[in-house]
Amino acid sequence: MATADQATAPIKVEEVKPGIFRRIWAGLSIIFASKIAVVGFAIVLFWVIVAIFAPLFTPYTPLEQDWKAPNQGPSKAHILGTDELGRDLWSRLIYGARVVLVLMPITENFWIPGGTAIWGVIVALIIGATLGLMGGYYGGWIDEIIMRLLDAMMAVPIILLYMIIMAALGASAVNVVIAITIVGTPGIARLVRSLTLDIRTREYIRAAETRGENPWHIMFFEILPNARGPIIIDAMLRVGYAIFAMGTLGFLGLGIPPPSPDWGSMVAKGREFILTGSPYAALWPSVAIASLVVGLNLLADGLREESMRYQ
Repeated sequence: MATADQATAPIKVEEVKPGIFRRIWAGLSIIFASKIAVVGFAIVLFWVIVAIFAPLFTPYTPLEQDWKAPNQGPSKAHILGTDELGRDLWSRLIYGARVVLVLMPITENFWIPGGTAIWGVIVALIIGATLGLMGGYYGGWIDEIIMRLLDAMMAVPIILLYMIIMAALGASAVNVVIAITIVGTPGIARLVRSLTLDIRTREYIRAAETRGENPWHIMFFEILPNARGPIIIDAMLRVGYAIFAMGTLGFLGLGIPPPSPDWGSMVAKGREFILTGSPYAALWPSVAIASLVVGLNLLADGLREESMRYQ
């Protein structure tokens, strides 16, 4: 016979964690709630899909030349036309998207997952977040030293800083990542510092300090997760800036060296033939750069609007 204590004992209910597909859908629902974010997501998704499955979308390789059809306009054989060497522009565009978003060439025969722009932003996030957390949490002379060094870097015009770095290191995909990292780190660090200054005053941070938690544990497991929203949105914007910077460096001859289908170098080479009646070699990569940057900005703006709505 059950006693009164047994009858009133609380029933333990096991916590059921949502499945991976439900968590993905919860994340996508934020995007679908904003029309701006949906448009941006569609543009970015288009370039990601054509980059991943590039061999399925074109019968040509980006280096394959058709000597019978140089500087041709759109046709049945070449839907976007050809460049001065008879290379198919559509194939060069989608393989160029691979370099930006999907694969980064380390050597001629060794590539790693993740595009050049994405790796540049990821490394900048790691370094910038660490510096911002240290400056915002410790304060004092540590904050002063970190911020003054970053202010000195931000005082140099961005394009000039890119040119100095690439001129010193040389043109390669790895060096483009290094340049994107150096240029992007100060802005990320300042953002994370400002968020840290606010979050470190919260009660749960004081509770963690009272428990005797290590400062690094507090910074990376208490503060950083609670600042992830603005950081993720800022990172999306920075991927767009990085793509634009890659195009600028390629245009100036300081980006990924040929014969890689770099969009910026395609514009630089194609502009030589605009006045001869062949604008397509410069037009399509310009449209590709603009569309991808606009898509990332729309996606970030939409996510920012939705995140502010629930604050």
